Amino acid sequence: MSRVSFPALLLFSLVVLAIISLTLGDPKEEVRAESSATSTSQKFGVLLVSHGSRSDRWRKMLRDVEVATRDRILASNDAIVVTKTAFMEYTEPSIATRMKEFDAAGISDVIVVPLLLTVSSHSFDDIPTIMGQRRDAVALETLKSEGIEIYHSKARVHFTPLLDFPAMLKDNVVRRVEGLSKDPKNEGAVLVAYGSQAYDAEWRLLLNRLGDVLRSKSQIMASEFSWCGHIVDYETKPTEDAIKEVLKTKETAIVIPILVAVDEMFQHKIIGGAVENVGQPGRIRYLPDAILPDRSLNDWVVEIVNETLVKVTGPVESR
Repeated sequence: MSRVSFPALLLFSLVVLAIISLTLGDPKEEVRAESSATSTSQKFGVLLVSHGSRSDRWRKMLRDVEVATRDRILASNDAIVVTKTAFMEYTEPSIATRMKEFDAAGISDVIVVPLLLTVSSHSFDDIPTIMGQRRDAVALETLKSEGIEIYHSKARVHFTPLLDFPAMLKDNVVRRVEGLSKDPKNEGAVLVAYGSQAYDAEWRLLLNRLGDVLRSKSQIMASEFSWCGHIVDYETKPTEDAIKEVLKTKETAIVIPILVAVDEMFQHKIIGGAVENVGQPGRIRYLPDAILPDRSLNDWVVEIVNETLVKVTGPVESR
C-alpha cells in the first residue's frame, strides 16, 4: 500500500475538521448563544409600593401613578414585562399578594419603587421585612400583630430611592406655595408632614431643606413645619402652633401638606381643623392638596426604574 504524504494528511485533517465544524457549529458560538439566553432570561416586574390608606381617594391617586407610567415603563425595555401597585397596610392588593402574583408569573426580579416621602420605619424596616429581605424581630412582631402578611418571594428584589431623592419634590413644594402666594415679603410657609419618631432627625433635615428652597426660589423668607401623624397622636395643635408662629412676624401663613396623596383624615380633619382652630381665616391660605398628582413624579418613576434596571443588568436593547 502506498504511503500518504504528510501535507496530504494535513489537508485531509483540515477538511474533516471543517466538515465537523459546519455540522455541529462553532463551540464558541454555542457558548455565546447560551450566555445571551441566560442574560435575557430575566423577567422583571415593577412594584409601586405605598403606605396604604382607608381613603378611596388616596388609593386612587397612587393607582393613577401606575396607570400614568405603565405603558412608558413597559415600552422602555424588553426585560420589563409587568407593573403593579401594592399597599403596605389597610387594604388590598397587599405587598404579599403582589409578590405571590409575580412568582406565579415566573418573574425573576422585582424593582420596588417605594412612593414614600423619606426614610422611616416603613421604608427601612417594615417593607423589606414584609418582602423577606430583613429579619428584624421587632418589625416581625409588629407586622404580625397588625395582621400584615410576610412573604419571601422567589424573585430577587431591587429597591429604588425614596421621593426625597430627586429634585422633583423641591420643585413640587415651590410650585404649590407659589400657587397660593400673593405677597412673598409678607408671607410665611407652614409645611405639614407625617413625621417619624425613629427618624426624627432625617425628617427635620428634609423639612428644613424645603424651607431653604422656598427662601431661595419663592422669596418667602419665613417657614415653620409641623407633624400630623402618630408621632403627635394625630393632633391639630402642632400645626396650630406652627401657623401662629408664622403669624407673629408675617401677615399671611401659607399652609402646605407635605403628604404624598390626599387623605380626608389628614388634609381635612387634622390640617384643615388646625387652620379652622387658629380662627384667622383672612390671614391663612390653605389648599387641601398633596404632592400628587405631579407629572414630574411620573417621569421620575420611569427614569428611576430604568436606572435601576441598568444597574442590575447593564444596558439592554430597548424596543
